[in-house]
Amino acid sequence: MPLSSPAAREHIHTRTVTCQGFRRQDGLWDVEGHITDIKTYGFANHDRGEIPPGEPVHEMWIRVTIGDDLVIQAVEAVTDYAPFTGCEAIAPDYEKLVGLKLGPGLRKQIRDRVGGIHGCTHLNELMGPVATTAFQTVFPILARESLEGQQEGNPSDDKTPKRRMPLINTCHGWRSDGPAVRRVAPDFYTGEK
Repeated sequence: MPLSSPAAREHIHTRTVTCQGFRRQDGLWDVEGHITDIKTYGFANHDRGEIPPGEPVHEMWIRVTIGDDLVIQAVEAVTDYAPFTGCEAIAPDYEKLVGLKLGPGLRKQIRDRVGGIHGCTHLNELMGPVATTAFQTVFPILARESLEGQQEGNPSDDKTPKRRMPLINTCHGWRSDGPAVRRVAPDFYTGEK
């Protein structure tokens, strides 16, 4: 169901964030993020002159390479459009994110390494959707391959402790007492039986 009809209004700004996840032939994963900010009107900019309607005020890209463990192994960042001359110079510093694990505490770790004057607000914001895209890219494939391995005559030992699913209690839909966990991960269901 879409949003309700809005009040009369004028379109001013569009931010677009696109993220894509890829499995590489070498067994690693690439997640690429792209962000643009576009105005519907032209305006004067001290460093760029006139920015016409539809030309990006911001356009940045980031590629994060990770392993199955979601640890960052490589980062490449590029700034194609920015409001100030020199913004693009900070892009190589995003290599400082190598070694971080995508997961809890990531935002703080990013701020610690490339926050404030040591980074780009927009690239830092882009890392949130990049991390989510990494989960959406990696976990379903690994889960499917694990299930396929079990179905090929390699069932797991019932005495082996079950690993907690990383998504449990990360949102309302994945709450431990909810119907999704009851159905998908019954060993971790905490609701009424």
